[in-house]
Amino acid sequence: MKRVELYDTTLRDGAQGEGISFSVTDKLSIASKIDELGISYIEGGWPGSNPKDMEFFKRIKKLKLNNAKVTAFGSTRRAKSKASEDTNINALLQANTEIITIFGKTWDLHVKEVLKVSLDDNLKMIADTIKYLVSKGKRVFYDAEHFFDGYIRNPKYALKTVSVAEASGAEVIVLCDTNGGMVTSEVFKTVTDVKSKIKVPLGIHAHNDSDMAVANTIAAIQAGCTHAQGTINGYGERCGNANLVSIIANLKIKLGIGCISDLNLKELAEVSKYVAEISNMRHMDNQPFVGNSAFAHKGGVHVDAMLKNSQSYEHMDPSKVGNRRRILISELSGRASIAAKAKEMDVDLGNDKDKMNKILNLIQDMEHKGYHFEAAEASLQILMKRARKEFKDFFELQDFRVIVEKKPRRKITSEATIKVKVKGSLEHTASLGDGPVNALDNALRKALKEFYPSLAEMHLADYKVMVLNEKEGTAAKVRVLIQSQDKKGSWWTVGVSENIIEASWEALVDSIEYKLLRDKKQG
Repeated sequence: MKRVELYDTTLRDGAQGEGISFSVTDKLSIASKIDELGISYIEGGWPGSNPKDMEFFKRIKKLKLNNAKVTAFGSTRRAKSKASEDTNINALLQANTEIITIFGKTWDLHVKEVLKVSLDDNLKMIADTIKYLVSKGKRVFYDAEHFFDGYIRNPKYALKTVSVAEASGAEVIVLCDTNGGMVTSEVFKTVTDVKSKIKVPLGIHAHNDSDMAVANTIAAIQAGCTHAQGTINGYGERCGNANLVSIIANLKIKLGIGCISDLNLKELAEVSKYVAEISNMRHMDNQPFVGNSAFAHKGGVHVDAMLKNSQSYEHMDPSKVGNRRRILISELSGRASIAAKAKEMDVDLGNDKDKMNKILNLIQDMEHKGYHFEAAEASLQILMKRARKEFKDFFELQDFRVIVEKKPRRKITSEATIKVKVKGSLEHTASLGDGPVNALDNALRKALKEFYPSLAEMHLADYKVMVLNEKEGTAAKVRVLIQSQDKKGSWWTVGVSENIIEASWEALVDSIEYKLLRDKKQG
């Protein structure tokens, strides 16, 4: 079986993505997770460029890695200095890694207009740098920056730069689409040409400016590259780098090419979400293979066919990458969707088409009014159980009042009072909050806590408001989505009204009742 070595550059290239800033602890955590996935190489950063990367290389030595080798990254020496006297080169040596990745100029435009040196001087910079590092006992990978652009415009010179790198002792020559502008046919042709002239293993490093990075990486591997670079979730400068998550899944599942174990492949979705969280980035629902929507089915025709044979609308088994199938319910759903979702939510509909139609009609009517159940499955479960008369309210609202007060030179305060009947008792409580919804939430919990102590472990994790008919101005109907969380997981609920407090109340009540319903079932 053909095998490809994976090289992760999330900690350097990924850190250059807009909105991402890793602490040293963040980088160590990500490195540990990537190592567990079975990646061969982890690029730790650029020693000498900043104190953070130097600290990382000191601390990573204390971290036991079972699969990956950490590499340091840097450039060829400066034009007017020897490699042995170059401060950046010496900083690379101080990082004390077995492998050092050096990038150099390939495109004659960069040599002449950016470095402002002669073409021959650039070749000397490449050779001197690699030879010096090899003489110090280092394994060297050479990143041929802008290789594809350079090869198109001046193939003879571009090839000469990588030939010099090979002759100087580089173990791997990595061809880079640094501007991210190549298409697969050009990549395949170029790699094929270069492979016939370069004997050491070839690698691919693609950026995503044309949304082709993963496809170009796969094409390069099919043309002969055995080393692939990328970042988790495709994080990186501008439009990002090749998404290593998608590369792994395509290599393993589509092409049968070895890169990580089948067991580790099942951790792919979890690793993707973990790195997103550490990066303080939203995990994209529509990310191929590992996103929440990657195997989500909404259209009634699709669901009906997929339930009969999953291959009809799924290109693979989602469990292979640690993901799962989801059935979404909306006004587009059919009876098959309702039946599948009811079964998933432990609502017994049997094969009763009348029951399914009743629920389907109810959902369609409510979605027409502005509800959105595919984003609020906890509310959907309660709706189904109520429609089947399988749900008994845990409490009953008598009334509530919310007061928002603003005094001169003081911030706005919110206070809620509430009366609820719970287990035959009338509870009347009041509570302050950061805002009216928070005050209402606090007052309701205060009234219920004696009867349902488990509510203490639940909290609101997110709150979203969408205006549904903007032309109505301040009288517009709004949809409120609330995400709640406890130690066992999180869930979303929805409310709709012209009054934002009423919409919030609906979502809030569903959230608490879902929590109590789940606790009752598990208890």
